[in-house]
Amino acid sequence: MNLPEDFPHQPPENYTYEVTEFKRNTLAIWCCNHSKFNYNGGDVAKTIWGFYDTKKRQYHAPINSKKVGAVVDISTTRSYTAMTINLSPLERAFYD
Repeated sequence: MNLPEDFPHQPPENYTYEVTEFKRNTLAIWCCNHSKFNYNGGDVAKTIWGFYDTKKRQYHAPINSKKVGAVVDISTTRSYTAMTINLSPLERAFYD
């Protein structure tokens, strides 16, 4: 499966994206790290980036790899995850 056409991110260095069918109208987007880790015998380490609803054409943050979270604005997501950053006003002043 391919990434949605409007997916804005390029994978970070040494990462790729993988798309799988999660449910009938929902895709799971995985961020795959190709570094070698001892805990998994050197296999690719995968984390859930987020979910995509193909009917509504909306991206969702993950709660975990088995639960779809809230709808997110794709412009606020990052290449590693669709989860939003919750910053205090003071932190927000230094983030940009």
